[in-house]
Amino acid sequence: MRNYIIGDLQGCHASLQDLLATLPPFASDRILFAGDLINRGPQSLQTLRTVMQMGDRAKAVLGNHDLHLLAVACGIRPAHRDDTLDEILAAPDRDELIDWLRHRPLAIHEQGHLIVHAGVLPQWDLKQALALAAEVEAMLQSEQWIDFLRHMYGNQPARWSDDLAGYDRLRCVINAFTRLRFCQADGTMDFAVKEGAAAAPEGLMPWFEVPGRRTEEVSVVFGHWSTLGLVMRPNLIALDTGCVWGGKLSAVRLEDRALFQVQCPQARQPG
Repeated sequence: MRNYIIGDLQGCHASLQDLLATLPPFASDRILFAGDLINRGPQSLQTLRTVMQMGDRAKAVLGNHDLHLLAVACGIRPAHRDDTLDEILAAPDRDELIDWLRHRPLAIHEQGHLIVHAGVLPQWDLKQALALAAEVEAMLQSEQWIDFLRHMYGNQPARWSDDLAGYDRLRCVINAFTRLRFCQADGTMDFAVKEGAAAAPEGLMPWFEVPGRRTEEVSVVFGHWSTLGLVMRPNLIALDTGCVWGGKLSAVRLEDRALFQVQCPQARQPG
């Protein structure tokens, strides 16, 4: 069995099919997804159905767009002007799709790789990151999940403390896993800057460049940051290569770091 991790799909179903066709065929291969399965691309419903229908062959972590769908479906957040979620919201299997999505994890540890959508705070080691992800997952999968979504949004607290509790604690965790790009040396998160790593304002740095980051000995795989692009280091793989923006859709085979890519049509204009 081989394990492939694919970057942000954002509803680009045709590109997913093109990429899967490039992978060497093997019936027991597993396909892992780095979050943001849907939204902005033209085929969000078809993409979500395809991944769900893969069953145990597929694993996907939650991204910020996936969480946005949950909030819109529950009437907690309005749809954005550039959302492409209407087909999902009107689908006859809408409830099944929403239920499946809210049971996805925030973090996966697979083949020595920690897979998240956006980032990991520098204060967290592997064990704590997985434990904190499990706290949010338990809430999303509980009867209180809709109430949690009402309290999920906001930029505070922006800095982790082990003393955080309640919704503040869960919000900080979910923001790190699904929204993080830049932070300060003490781990204080920034959510305003979305440019590439070279554009970091004074006092900010990519989360994975913080000195003493406690997951440095773990290979972290993430998406979310299309302006960062493909990054492959011994302890880091960044996989959002801008599929929805007319870039590429990328997959890496975890066993040997082999890279597979397809060029994608532009489904969305930046800005």
